[in-house]
Amino acid sequence: MTARRPQSRHCGRTVFAMLRVYNSMTRTKEEFIPIRPGEVSVYSCGPTVYDEPHIGNWRSFVIFDVIRRYLKSKGFKVTFVQNITDIDDKIIKRANETGVHPTVLADRFTATYLEQARILGNEPADVHPRATEHVGEIIELIQCLIDKGFAYAAGGDVYFDTSHFKTYGALSGQPIEELEAGARVEIGEMKKSPLDFTLWKARKPGEIYWDSPWGEGRPGWHIECSAMSMKYLGDSIDIHTGGVDLKFPHHENERAQSEAATGKQFVKYWLHVGFLQIGGERMGKSLGNFLTLSEMMKKYDPMAIRFYLISAHYRSPLNYSEELLQSSAAGLKRLQNTVSMLSHMVTAAPPGQDAAWQELLRGFKTRFYEAMDDDFNTADAIAVLFDIAKAANTYRGDIKREMARETLSLFEELGKILGLKFLDAKAAGGDTELVEGLLRILLDLREEARKGKDWKTADHIRDALSSLGITIEDTPLGPRYRR
Repeated sequence: MTARRPQSRHCGRTVFAMLRVYNSMTRTKEEFIPIRPGEVSVYSCGPTVYDEPHIGNWRSFVIFDVIRRYLKSKGFKVTFVQNITDIDDKIIKRANETGVHPTVLADRFTATYLEQARILGNEPADVHPRATEHVGEIIELIQCLIDKGFAYAAGGDVYFDTSHFKTYGALSGQPIEELEAGARVEIGEMKKSPLDFTLWKARKPGEIYWDSPWGEGRPGWHIECSAMSMKYLGDSIDIHTGGVDLKFPHHENERAQSEAATGKQFVKYWLHVGFLQIGGERMGKSLGNFLTLSEMMKKYDPMAIRFYLISAHYRSPLNYSEELLQSSAAGLKRLQNTVSMLSHMVTAAPPGQDAAWQELLRGFKTRFYEAMDDDFNTADAIAVLFDIAKAANTYRGDIKREMARETLSLFEELGKILGLKFLDAKAAGGDTELVEGLLRILLDLREEARKGKDWKTADHIRDALSSLGITIEDTPLGPRYRR
C-alpha cells in the first residue's frame, strides 16, 4: 500500500504536495516517504568542539535547521538529534597546546557553538547528545560488532573489519580498489586492512580514558554517531545530514557499523551540503583559509549572514566573497523595508480587500512550497520573497489594510520557514513593541508640528531620528519610518 502524502495548506486551500529529496546513496531525487507516517527522524552531524566553528561549518548547520523547519511546516512531527563530539584527537591536541583539561576545552566551545546557533536563528535540537555521556552505549555497540564477527581487538584497539561488510563503499560510490589505494596505516596501528577503521583507541600516556573490556581507552570518532542515533532515534532513521566532506569516511563508516550491528537499513535518505569555497578551494581549518562567525559579525548582521548561507541550493558549492555578503545584506534590507512598509499600512491604510490580490498571494505561496518541495531549493524560495516585495512596492498605493495584513502574514510565515527575521530587533534595542510605540509618538508629534507650520520642531524630530539611523518618509497615508 502506498503511503499517503502529507497535506499542506495554502491560504485556506488544502493540497497534496510531494516533497522530493536528493539521496546521496542512490544519487537520484526520490519522493520523500518517512518510515513512520507523519513522523520524521533526523540525525545531524554536529561540531567537534575543539575550537569555534568556521563559516563553512555554519552553512551546514543553518541548512539543517531550514530542512527541519520546512518538514515541520508541512505537518510532520520531527525529532531532530544533533551530536556534540566532545572527545577526539583534535580536542586532546588543542587541550595539550593550551594547558587545559579536554573536558574544560570541550565545555567552553560547546557553549560557544550553542550561543552562536541561537544568534544565527537556529532552533535547538530536540537532543544534543555528547559523546562523553554515551561511552556505555558505545562500548555495548562495539561488543555487539565483535560478537557478530564484524570487529576485532588488537593491541588494546578495536577495529571494524570492512572486508566482512560487503557493500562498503556504496555511499561514497568509490570502488574498493580506489579506497584501498588512498588508505593508510598510521604508526602503531594493527589493522588487518588499511580500510579497517578504529572503534576504540587504547589509552596513550596523559590522555583522558574510560575502562572497557579491551583496556583503558576512548571511543573512535565514527562509532559515537551510530550509538547515539540508535539510542534516540532507533535502528533506522529517515534522514542523516552532514557536509559533503563527511560522506567518506565518516558516513560510510557509520553506515557500515550500524547495519552490521542491526541487520537493518541505517538511513533512508542521506543529505549532504556542498562546500563553502574561498579562493577556489573549500574553506577548512586544515587549509588555514577559514573565517569564523565572530569575525564576520564585526561587519555583518547575523540575519544577513544567515541569508547569505541559504542563498544557494544546499548541494551546490557556495563561493565566499565580500561582494556576495554585501549583496545578501542589501537584499535582506530590501525585504525588511517592505515588511516595515506593510506594518505601517496595516494601521494607516484604509480598510478593504481585493480578490485578485488574494489570488496573487496564493500563487506566491504555492511557488514557495514548490521550490522547497524540490529538494529544499532555498535559492528559488528566496526569489519568491523578492517577487512578493516587488508586487507590494509596485501596488503600494492601491493596497488596503486587509491586503497589507495578509501580505505581512505571508512574509512572516515564509520567513519563519527559512529562519529569517524581517523586523530589525537589533535596531529596536531588543524591545520591538516599546520602540515602535515611542517612534509612533514622535511621528505624531512631528505631524502635529507640520500641521501647525512649526517647521523647526518638525525638522528637529526628523534630524534627531536620522542621526539614529531612522529615515522618515511622508506618504499620502501619513508618515512612516524605516531603519
